[in-house]
Order: sequence, then structure tokens, then C-alpha cells
Amino acid sequence: MTRMSQYQPPVKDIVFLLEHVAGYPDIAGLPGFEHADLDTVVGILEECGNFMAKVVAPTNRAGDKEGARWKPDGSVVTPTGFKEAYKQYVDAGWGSVPLPEEFGGGGFPRTVGLIIQEMMMSANLGFSLCPLLTQGAIEALLHYGDDELKQRYLPKMVTGEWAGTMNLTEPQAGSDVGALTTRAVRQDDGTYAISGQKIFITFGDHDLSEQIVHLVLARIPGAPEGTRGISCFIVPKFLVNDDGSLGERNPVHTVSIEHKMGIHGAPTCVLSYEDATGYLIGEANLGMRIMFVMMNSARLSVGTQGLAVAELAYQQSLEYAKERRQGRAVGATEDSAIIDFPDVRRMLMTQKASIAALRSLMLLNASYVDHSMHEPEENARKRADEIAGLLTPICKSFGTDLGNELTSLALQIHGGMGYIEETGMAQHVRDVRIAAIYEGTNGIQAADLVGRKLGVRDGASVMEFLASMREIDAQLAEAGDQFASIRAELTKQLDALDQATAWMLRAGRADPNAVLAGSSPYLRMWGLCTGAWLLARAALAGQATGDAEVAETQLVLARFFAEQILPQCSGLLNSAIAGADDLFALGPAML
Repeated sequence: MTRMSQYQPPVKDIVFLLEHVAGYPDIAGLPGFEHADLDTVVGILEECGNFMAKVVAPTNRAGDKEGARWKPDGSVVTPTGFKEAYKQYVDAGWGSVPLPEEFGGGGFPRTVGLIIQEMMMSANLGFSLCPLLTQGAIEALLHYGDDELKQRYLPKMVTGEWAGTMNLTEPQAGSDVGALTTRAVRQDDGTYAISGQKIFITFGDHDLSEQIVHLVLARIPGAPEGTRGISCFIVPKFLVNDDGSLGERNPVHTVSIEHKMGIHGAPTCVLSYEDATGYLIGEANLGMRIMFVMMNSARLSVGTQGLAVAELAYQQSLEYAKERRQGRAVGATEDSAIIDFPDVRRMLMTQKASIAALRSLMLLNASYVDHSMHEPEENARKRADEIAGLLTPICKSFGTDLGNELTSLALQIHGGMGYIEETGMAQHVRDVRIAAIYEGTNGIQAADLVGRKLGVRDGASVMEFLASMREIDAQLAEAGDQFASIRAELTKQLDALDQATAWMLRAGRADPNAVLAGSSPYLRMWGLCTGAWLLARAALAGQATGDAEVAETQLVLARFFAEQILPQCSGLLNSAIAGADDLFALGPAML
């Protein structure tokens, strides 16, 4: 077999989890979402899935093989089919679905928007990054832009006619954004002259849209050092005239594009700003706060990238396992399809159960974002915001780690054919690898979890969430013997997570380095427990549908995850609480 499989949007699986695990009917009941009932959303998602499969997915292979191209005149050309697919994407209005009606959006919940993103990422991860970054730029402007900036830029950004970017990184300032040196000098007319170089700018230039709106972090002379002295500016590719038409070219130049391991269709640009005209967003020195609006949105989306590529790779490995005949399974009298071999089944079940757990986790996080913005009561908004904040680093890190692991399993099922470029499996492995790195490496996510999120309300916030996860125990007890192993294992592993959490809260005050040393295995414990908890909820809901196939599928997925994947959690406990001594016992020369 030397052909790539065509993406099949798993709308039925998504809708089940949306309704029964993410609690979508509660979201649809929030003020402002009267038009976004479940039946309407299902219709939208079916139509969207069809669009992504037929219009976007066929561009995925060209994106990898051709890649984006930098031309000597400084322009960037996207691969065959990207431009046409993007125009159809804009014309269909898919990017505007979860954005405010005030600026031409559909006004649907963020949760619905995340599902649209998932299907687009599965169809073509490289292509999806342009709309993803545009949405992040839109959210930053919605939160902090003044009315003039919003009216000038948002309507065409919401439609997708204009694209957006996020400009943080510089050669000397990667994860340490506070080290940036790009300057913003105030001009007599109130604008700023922006000068400096930015690297790793995804879709920093391209031919999909006529205008690109760069959101750029820069330092105003005399500002405080470090992150406290960073401001955020809009720097458009073309200046915008008073009537909304495009004016002269701003001096923002693409110096080069990177030659990357994967996502070849997405140009990653080095941009040079040479006294380019910029407009301050919000107030001076609020740049990091503004950028975090973009980054928190993007972190959930990047976690979903791990899920999305894993889904695509799983579909292809399942199809291959059904077709590939090799050897004879136990009791067979002729060559068997490899799907009949236990170890192949183990890899397929690991993918399927883990993907269901990840999708549940992403949708739950998005649902709390919606509640944090639309609940009528302030305390309910605050609590939802706390939980969304807790789940975001878990989603980003666990989602992308599993994206790498599950995609690698899908390649393994292909055997030697997986290592051959023609099958397309190698592309999936290469494409997904970046997700654990950008938008804050997974180590930074783990540091955020233990350094910021655990300390909310002196630990009370996280302990309340852990207690709420245990409320499922009574339901599992009532559900009968078939849920017994799920109940027992979930209790055992939540005990381990509780133990690690208590240690983290104690040790963090006295020895921050010890907590940071165990932060990554600790985050993994969270991912495993929340995934198992959500699959248990899905299994209980499946029993209540009256659909025997749904009930059996959800029960088996929850049981497999609980019995064969979740036990890793307690195995990570010692790593989480070991402290930092052995990590630093050998000096650099001895390493």
C-alpha cells in the first residue's frame, strides 16, 4: 500500500462527546447563544467536516512535498491548492463562526470553533495555522484594542480576508521573551516606528490574503527591563487608508523562510522591521498581558493539533491494518489481515481510547472558556476561568505529547511501509513534532501548572477540582459490575494524584526547584487522570443512550484506558516528588 488515506471527519464521535461530556446543552443555554442549539451545531459541523475533507484535505500532500517558497523579491508563495482552498474557506465563512456578530462573526461558542479547528488541522495542519493565528490576533484586539483599531481591522480579519500573526521571538529571545530588543519609537502623529528582527513567524508572509496584520512585541525607549517593559503593536503589511482601502507598503520585509522538519506548507518567516509604522494596542508596557490572550487561546488549539494529527494517523493505520495481509493469526488457515494480531489491536486500541480521552479533554477546556465569558453570575465566571486556566497547560502538553506518541504508533502499524514517504505516515510524524515545542514548550506548560495554577487560592482551586472528579465514584458504583475495574483504578490513581498534589503544594513554598524537577511527570499524571475520568463519564452516558453499539464502544474505551493506560499515573508518582538533587548531582562535564 503506497497511498495516503483520505481524512474522514469523525463528526459522530465529536458530537457524542460534545453533548454528553462537554455538556454542550448547558453552553447553548447561556445568554447570547440562543441561536446555537445542539441541532443547529450538528448541522454546521457535518457541513464543515464535508468542506474540510473535500476542499482542504486534498492540499495536504502538496503542502508537504512542495512547501512554501521564498522568492528573491521577498514574497512568499504557498503550495499548490492553498490559495484556492483559502478563498473557499473565507467565502464559506468557517473562520468567523465563533467570533462576535458585532464584527461580522457567527457568534457561536468557542467550543464549536475548536471543533472546526480540529477538523481543519486533521485535513491539513500546515494550512490551518494561518486561520489559527488570525483568530488569536482577533482575540487580542477584542480584549485590548480601542474602538478605532477594532473598526479598522476586525471586520476583514473576522471574515479571513485579512490574516494575522503573532511576533514574539527574536534570535536572542526565545522562551525568555523579556530579552527582546525590537524598538518602538513614538512619532509626532502618535504612531510608533518599529525596528528589529523577528524569527519563527508562522505565516509571516504569504499569498493567501491581501493584507497581513502583525501583532508585534517591542520595547519603547525608557521602558522597564524584562517582561514588564514590553508593549504590543499592530504593524500591518500595508497601511490602511481612512476609507478602509489598502495604502502604501509598510517596511516589513521577509528576509528568509525556515527549512523545517515538517509543516512545510506553513511558511515560517524571518521578518525585518525597518521604521515600520505601528499602532499601540491598549497601554504601554501591557504587551505580555495582551500576548497571553493570544497564547492561551493558541495553547488549547495547539493541544488540539496533537489530537487532530493523531486522528488522521489513526484513520490511516486502521485502514492499513484491515488491508495488509501478513502471516497467520492464531487459528487461521490462510494469511491474515494484521488487524487480527493482538499487538496490532493493542496499538489500535491505544490510539482510539487515547484520542477519545484527548478530545474530551479539549472540549471540556473549551466549554469552561465559554462559561468563563458568558455565565451571568460573576462567581460562576471566575470559577470557570480558574478551571480553564488549570486545564490549558494540561491540554497543550498532554495533547501534544500524546500526539507524538500516537502518531508514532500509527507509523509502527505500517511496518516498513510507514517509513516510506509515499504512504504519508512520515509526514504526520514530522508535522506533529513541532506542537510540543511552540506556544511555550511542554516543559514551560508544566512549570506554569506547578508555578501558577496550583497556587490559585492557596491550592484550594485545584483541590476543589480534584474533589469534583471524585464525585463520579457513586455513579460508577451504581452502574454495576462492568464498571468495577474502572471505578477501582480511577480511585487508586486519583489517590496518587492527590498525593503528588499535596507534595507539590508543600514543597513549592520551600524548594521551587524541586517542584519544577517533577513538574512534567506531574502534568502527565493530571492528563491520565482527567482523560480516564472523562472516558468514564462518556461510558456512563453511553449506557443511557439506549444505543447498544454506542454503549459497548464507550464502555470498552473507558475500561481499556482505565486498566491499561491509566496505571502509568501511579508509576510516575516517584518521579513527580523526587526533587531536583539527582538532576544536578552530575556537573555539565560529567553529563
